[in-house]
Amino acid sequence: MAERLAVLDPSRLEVVDESEQHRGHGGWREGGQTHFRVRMASPRFAGMGRVAQHRLVHQTLGDIVPRIHALALELAAE
Repeated sequence: MAERLAVLDPSRLEVVDESEQHRGHGGWREGGQTHFRVRMASPRFAGMGRVAQHRLVHQTLGDIVPRIHALALELAAE
């Protein structure tokens, strides 16, 4: 996931697999990789609203998004 997001030239990027915190909840699978939090700052987000930023991240991740259950995004323009 981090490799794909690198094309957005982030000045800060943190991808956290939070799957274990959701053990036994809907969408959880053995082995994790179901619940993620992305904290990212990028100059590419400048002038974009929150929805547009989220759309850009989803488009950048492409086929990864349907394979995970939850994606929390904390985005900032720099």
